[in-house]
Amino acid sequence: MANFIADFHIHSKYSRATSNQMDIENLDRYARLKGIRLLGTGDFTHPQWLFELKSNLKPTGEGLFQYGETLFILTVEVCNNFHHKGVGKRIHNILFAPSFETVEQINTALQSYGDLRVDGRPNLALSASDLVKLVLDISTDCLIVPAHVWTPWFSLFGANSGFDRITDCFGDQTENIYALETGLSSDPPMNWRLSCLDRFTLISNSDAHSPVKIGREANIFDVPLGYREISEAIKTKNGFLSTIEFFPQEGKYHYDGHRNCDVCLSPKESKKLNNRCPVCGAPLTIGVMHRIDELADRPEGFTPQKPVPCRHLVPLAEIISEALDVGEKTITANTQYDRLVQRFGSEFNVLLEAPAEQLEKLVPGRIYEGILKVRNGEVQISPGYDGVYGKVKMLEQKEQRQTQMNLF
Repeated sequence: MANFIADFHIHSKYSRATSNQMDIENLDRYARLKGIRLLGTGDFTHPQWLFELKSNLKPTGEGLFQYGETLFILTVEVCNNFHHKGVGKRIHNILFAPSFETVEQINTALQSYGDLRVDGRPNLALSASDLVKLVLDISTDCLIVPAHVWTPWFSLFGANSGFDRITDCFGDQTENIYALETGLSSDPPMNWRLSCLDRFTLISNSDAHSPVKIGREANIFDVPLGYREISEAIKTKNGFLSTIEFFPQEGKYHYDGHRNCDVCLSPKESKKLNNRCPVCGAPLTIGVMHRIDELADRPEGFTPQKPVPCRHLVPLAEIISEALDVGEKTITANTQYDRLVQRFGSEFNVLLEAPAEQLEKLVPGRIYEGILKVRNGEVQISPGYDGVYGKVKMLEQKEQRQTQMNLF
């Protein structure tokens, strides 16, 4: 039984603001490049995407499906639009299903609450608790996981339309929620500050809208490759080895801010300003760190007993881009990326597994230095805010120029 990497939350080309390259062939290709063994299908509620999935994926007999070398698990993200105590709520949830038969039953039931043809991530006039009951009444093998739970919009704890407590959102269905998705702007250590989250498994996924973003966050398991085994690992944490994380500061909602005014503030700074923009006076978009500070009952740095560990990474393309001082999509960057993946088998092998002495011999210039600095957490980050991604720096400009000179 070998360890494998899984990314459960992605979107197809039928979701809004998503690349038209998010088709099955490209999902398989990029999963192999990244080193991902198991990928969520995303968007199984969309009729056209479901048709493509059923036409192309072959069942493994273990509740998973295969195309090329990649295994798939049936997933979708939905948006629940509902009112709670007179206040509008918009919460995103990820659904896992064990079979196409179950998916078809779920889709038939959800048609009463929204037009599934409009978007791969459908909007449903259905409360989060009613969603859980509806899905589990169809199959108790399904999983429901609140998505990117700290994002200001569309999330369980979001500052703009979320809740302060899980039970307020899911009511008597809370006992059927076993896991939470941390999102790009938070990581497990930030979530460990809330004792009420201790019983939940914290998973991390890419929420990719384009193939190159697959695996920017992911999960590492050591269980047999079957739906029931993976579901049980998510529920119990047994066989769940670790998550692969963005540095949360790089997430686009980590700090507070106001994008239109180019204002980025720490929670402490924004509280002094009564959470209003110092430039225009409008309310700030309250970020993930601020929201966690509000709800946490533990100090920063607290570690619970036997936590599922996490590893922070910067995507290889970003490391190459900075090391060579070229754009991520340039021929130079793509050539180096392809060479490294070919030499080591996958991007995750380069970033996580390859011994430093092999990297030093085979990896050109300061790309090697950048990889080691990321492994050691030696990065500088300008935090993201109000929809703007943070900026990661690993190398000094002088080092970057020297890398280009010594590359060939």
